[in-house]
Amino acid sequence: MPDWLTHAFSSDADIALGDAAVRLVAALAMGCGVALIHRWTRGAGTDRRFVATLVLLTVLLAVTTIVIGNNVARAFSIVGALSIVRFRTVVEDTRDTAFVICAVAMGLAVGAGYLIIPALALVVIAVAAKSFGSNPRGGDGALVVAYRLVVRVTPDFAQLDALQREISSASRSRELLGIESSRGGTASKRTYQIGLAGEENAGALIQRLGAIDGVLSVEVIREGR
Repeated sequence: MPDWLTHAFSSDADIALGDAAVRLVAALAMGCGVALIHRWTRGAGTDRRFVATLVLLTVLLAVTTIVIGNNVARAFSIVGALSIVRFRTVVEDTRDTAFVICAVAMGLAVGAGYLIIPALALVVIAVAAKSFGSNPRGGDGALVVAYRLVVRVTPDFAQLDALQREISSASRSRELLGIESSRGGTASKRTYQIGLAGEENAGALIQRLGAIDGVLSVEVIREGR
């Protein structure tokens, strides 16, 4: 390698190339492990883009940790540079936020030269995520998925009992999230979080709610998408 190029990148000598390569490969493996645990516990609702983000985030944090090393000044510089970055995507599911933190922890640990501790932690995390985070199933074995139900009704809506009865009969769970005025006061919007087993139930629920007198529109949105 030419002297001018060696001098320009003299910081590469702070860590052996072989060690850096091994750490990055280990970070990739850990990231894949985090992504697999997410898919395993999430089931059919897995977003492939989010899974890829978990893997990339683990590797990127490992690179950052390798670059920082034991240099405190470099650590503050990188923190300042990363603070400029702003992410506009909102992670609606708190479990997804936990997996993001898990990917960050795995990347930092592997980048710092640890392997056994993050590997053991990954096993514990997998057991915990599967035990407490898997989606429930209905009596017929169908996976119950969380949806957000938005119903717009007239201001003088008088069929609230019928509305709630239809929602309760179609969903495994129901929780009112909020009520607000919409369309300049010409309508009222009621937002629920419900659990449905199967997409066909969502379509049937929309048809039944739409048939109620005073219901203007019905929208069903899958949570965490």
